[in-house]
Amino acid sequence: MTVRETERIVIVDENDNAIGEEDKEKCHDGAGILHRAFLAMVFNKSGELLLARRSGRKKLWPGYWDGTVASHLYKSENYEQASKRRLLEEIGLKAASIKYAFKFHYRAGYKNIGTEHEICAVTIARGVSPDSIAPNGDEISEITSIDPRLLRKEFETGKDSYAPWLVLAINYMSEHPIAI
Repeated sequence: MTVRETERIVIVDENDNAIGEEDKEKCHDGAGILHRAFLAMVFNKSGELLLARRSGRKKLWPGYWDGTVASHLYKSENYEQASKRRLLEEIGLKAASIKYAFKFHYRAGYKNIGTEHEICAVTIARGVSPDSIAPNGDEISEITSIDPRLLRKEFETGKDSYAPWLVLAINYMSEHPIAI
C-alpha cells in the first residue's frame, strides 16, 4: 500500500462530525484546521507500549517519541480501518484486532512551523510480537517498548521529547483505565 501523493484528510467540527476534506499540509499550516486523527497504541505480550521515534524528515515534531503510529483518516475510513492501514504502512504490522478506546480534542503548535489541531482517537492492539515489526524509515527512525506507568513518570523529566498527543493520551489512560 502506498501513501497518497496529495493526502486529503477529513476535517471536522468540534463534535467530530465530518464537514469535508482538505489537503493534509494545509490542515497543519498556521493555527491548523480541525481534523480527524488517531493514535494507535500497540502493546506487546508483556503489556509494554511500543513507542516509535518520529523520523527526522517529519515536518512537525521530528525525532520526538510517539505512540506506535499516529496519522489521519481518509473519507471512507473509520478509526480502526485507518489504524490498521497505517500500522501496515509505517511498521509493517498486520494487526488482526484493533479497538477504539477514546478520543480527545487538542491543539498544539510546533515552533513556527505548523500546528496539530485534532480530534484524536486512541485505538489499542494487544499481545503483539515485536519480531514482526519493520519500521518505514520515512516515518519512523526507531522503535522501543516501555511500561506505560514508567512512561508517565518519564514525562515529568523529559516531556519535551514526546509528542504532545502521546502525553495527553497516556495521562488520560492513567486516570481512566481502559479495558480492551
